[in-house]
Amino acid sequence: MQVGIVGLGLMGGSLALALQKLDFVQEVVGYDLNKAHQKEALILNLVQRVVNFEEIKKCDVIFLAIPVNGIIATLKNLQDVDEKTTIIDLGSTKELIVKSIPKKIRKNVVAAHPMTGTENFGPSAAIEGLYEDKVVVLCDLEDSGELQRDIAKKIFRSLKMKKYFMHSYEHDRHAAFISHMPHAISFSIANTVLKQEDRYNILALAAGGYRSMSRLAKSSPNMWEDIFRQNKTNLLEAITLFEQELSSLKANIEDENWQEVHKTMQDANKLHEIFN
Repeated sequence: MQVGIVGLGLMGGSLALALQKLDFVQEVVGYDLNKAHQKEALILNLVQRVVNFEEIKKCDVIFLAIPVNGIIATLKNLQDVDEKTTIIDLGSTKELIVKSIPKKIRKNVVAAHPMTGTENFGPSAAIEGLYEDKVVVLCDLEDSGELQRDIAKKIFRSLKMKKYFMHSYEHDRHAAFISHMPHAISFSIANTVLKQEDRYNILALAAGGYRSMSRLAKSSPNMWEDIFRQNKTNLLEAITLFEQELSSLKANIEDENWQEVHKTMQDANKLHEIFN
């Protein structure tokens, strides 16, 4: 099969590298609105060819590895694809995308979210193995065509990804707590320190804890503004609940209620039992 990838940044570029290794993929071509990204993707051998959008439409499988607003707009321009074409979007929020799919191509589309990535972006951020052993969430799969479901599952299985299935609204609420809120907190931590400390002190004193907590603050503002906008309601709920937890810890520290402070940290330690 021929696979076309719209968006040649971290997600699209890393996907292209992985797809080229699959024996049932004959060619991986790419499209990106950013001309510099097109050239860079070719130099880095992320795709075998860069093509125009009309040629992307002719591919057997089309991946949309672009921000959510771009996915919604692009789906409207894919309404004339063949009925056997499989379109897989990789958006970080799902409900709005699913609701925006034109009825004419609803069975063509598989809504997916690979739970992977780094804080870097652009074609140069693409890396080998980004998808391997990671989770991919497939949403509202019952509304996709049988052929499209089978092809999507085959591709993600071949990429050695772990598949989970859920409704799009469930995905967005879970993602707000697991991914979107941590990014919001990381941006806030970075700005708090930048407003209080000079560059020398940050470089000299920032150790593992701060570097880990602020790592996500290097993420693309364009992409994350888009995500925050699309998942606003769920994100605000997550931030509110986080604020309550932080306020409770702050109050116990102010009151020197060290037993409760200790219990708060002890309860938080249970998270590692889940990962282990």
